[in-house]
Amino acid sequence: MLDAGATVADAGHATPAPPPGEWNADEILAHLTLVNAATITAVTSAASGHITTYDNRISQDAYTLERVIGLAGGNKGLQERIRLQADALCALSGPTLSEAELDTLVPALLVSNGTVLVDQLVPLRDLITGLAEVELPGHTRQLLALLPDKARAAAGA
Repeated sequence: MLDAGATVADAGHATPAPPPGEWNADEILAHLTLVNAATITAVTSAASGHITTYDNRISQDAYTLERVIGLAGGNKGLQERIRLQADALCALSGPTLSEAELDTLVPALLVSNGTVLVDQLVPLRDLITGLAEVELPGHTRQLLALLPDKARAAAGA
């Protein structure tokens, strides 16, 4: 995913504008930083015995996305933030958590494009694996789709 973000950033102005209603590269990366932060919060809450919830709606809010882009310093800062968050998630969720902690049921509300995908208790481990197996690959494809056809073919997408 970070390679895709860098490839799109390096394409610069050659990258066409996203279709109406879709995010540009910086917005996609900002969204991912917010999803990662929510996942880190859920993991650390479970590890510390605190009650936790997971709600991804703020990660889709236009104002919040623009604010995160500015606070991170743009595309390169967002990429670095995602890299560091990935390190933190790997450190926190690897051998650090017990099976009981990974089985912690988290009230989760997952929304995409205004459609509720999940509104139920979800084991913490499923939030983590969902991020790795669904969220990151999906947004990698979304980033690569922003490339012109020739650049997309060169990137192997």
